[in-house]
Amino acid sequence: MAVIGIDLGTTNSLGAVFRDGQVELIPNRFGSYLTPSVVSLGEGGEILVGEVAKERLVTHPKQSAASFKKDMGTKKAKVLGNKKFLPEELSSFVIRSIVEDAELYLKEEIEEAIISVPAYFHDKQRVATKQAGTLAGVTVKRIINEPSAAALASYFHAQQEQIYLIFDFGGGTFDISIVECFDTMVEILSVSGDNHLGGDDFHEIMVEAFLAEHGLIRNAVTDKEYAVLLRRAEICKQRLTAETAARMSAVIAGRTYQSEFTNRRLMDESAVILGKIKKVMGRALEDSGLAMRDIDVVVMVGGSSKMPLIQSYLRHLFQQAPFVVGNCDEMVVRGLGILCAVKERDEAVRDYVLTDICPFTLGTSVFNRADAENCYMAPIIERNTVLPCSKVRRFYTVFDNQTKIDISILQGEHPYADDNLCLEKMCIRVPGKKSGEESVDLRFTYDINGILIVDITVVSTGKTVSRVISQDMDEREIEYRMRELERLKVHPKDISENRLMLERLKSLYEEVPTYMREQVRDFIVCFDRLLSEQNPRQIQKYLEFLEQTLEQYESYDPFEHRMEFDAYNDADDAGWDEDDAFEVKEEDDRVWTS
Repeated sequence: MAVIGIDLGTTNSLGAVFRDGQVELIPNRFGSYLTPSVVSLGEGGEILVGEVAKERLVTHPKQSAASFKKDMGTKKAKVLGNKKFLPEELSSFVIRSIVEDAELYLKEEIEEAIISVPAYFHDKQRVATKQAGTLAGVTVKRIINEPSAAALASYFHAQQEQIYLIFDFGGGTFDISIVECFDTMVEILSVSGDNHLGGDDFHEIMVEAFLAEHGLIRNAVTDKEYAVLLRRAEICKQRLTAETAARMSAVIAGRTYQSEFTNRRLMDESAVILGKIKKVMGRALEDSGLAMRDIDVVVMVGGSSKMPLIQSYLRHLFQQAPFVVGNCDEMVVRGLGILCAVKERDEAVRDYVLTDICPFTLGTSVFNRADAENCYMAPIIERNTVLPCSKVRRFYTVFDNQTKIDISILQGEHPYADDNLCLEKMCIRVPGKKSGEESVDLRFTYDINGILIVDITVVSTGKTVSRVISQDMDEREIEYRMRELERLKVHPKDISENRLMLERLKSLYEEVPTYMREQVRDFIVCFDRLLSEQNPRQIQKYLEFLEQTLEQYESYDPFEHRMEFDAYNDADDAGWDEDDAFEVKEEDDRVWTS
């Protein structure tokens, strides 16, 4: 039985397998690798998927649905004829179609599928994607971010250590990932995205421009005529990838209308979309700590990345970064094919390691003294933290004689709790004392398979309440992953090599001449701060920096020369901002929770 990768796209979906040392794309029953992500209800109540369903978007718009991937994780049902379907149910039909094509092509049963999702999909959207696989009758143990899979495919092909920017612009979603590739590691540095931005937005803008040019209003156009307009806009946009100008025509209320579009006109009409793209890219670069000049390669992914308008805009922004365009539609699924081989321990790729990060901040609600009904969000695991990870924060009671603390597990980037996605609610009893005298330690442990373990410990009594929040894994797999994650539940301050470094710094502070003490103290302050933030990557980088620097300090001989502290002066080159790293916070940083 085989394992296949499925790129479940907004516009098109693809399947792939790894055989004989290479990725093979799976053709559908029409001989194409692309299966339109469209579902239609036939006259006899049968489910139609792919090319046939896409044609029926125009002829039978009320019985057909597309772009339902945008609504994954919601209860927004699509009505086809007289039946309602949730987004994951519609997606399951597409997955089932690809699985059937794969079984026909490979002549064996499909045991498992690895499915890709936009990097910016939140927890409920990822759960819905797994449920779609279950409904399709296939096991889905692993969900992979689309840009991560594309990065793996690019690196596997190029075999060159570089920093990639993966520009994943599909029909309905947009993702940016900054990825560093070296040795057999594909390490995600940051992600950003917009789950409601894609190539389909250009079709809508073109239709609006078409109607405005001819003095028509949307209410005067029937659903069927509007579906035709969207199809004409899509065809017109596709022609602009190879031609300087393209005509768009449609019959409305018995009269034929025609407009001409160029890439220049499309750029003018699409200023809002381009602004959104730039904003998402800027956020990813800021989170990675890199500038545009640090990017070695920009990899274009997704069908909408083929647009000359998009490629021209990116060349303008990056100036010098080389681009890898290739076949934009296939980049993600080729990476999934490699991941299938990694899972099956294929000799060609078994040593490859794909790290991942947390795309959204995870935290809890804390008391707002100015407005008790509008709690704040207190982050525990910040977005773009490398997975797996485990972090803990301490929270204090708000009221005198408070005997319980309500904990909301939140996901999102908004300052107020209610604006974020609530994953779970928990409650723990505490001894009734004066405000601030009782506290709890809230620990989040999160891994790449979507398991979030929440541990709440009452500091005064040691009592702990735990909850596993998982993406519908079976109990045996959850138990295994929990055992694997136990080792992460150690505070960085308690790890032996970190404790040793602190002791070395304290010893050095006592031994160095007085004019050096302030510099050593700054090292201690910075290291303490990084340990409290519990970011393994940053701690490791600073440890390496300290190892190099302390060798010079510890080998200093006052009888030979007055040393120059080049390592300290080059701290910026090691990735450290002195003004930021050595800031000492004096204020009370306790967080109050109700």
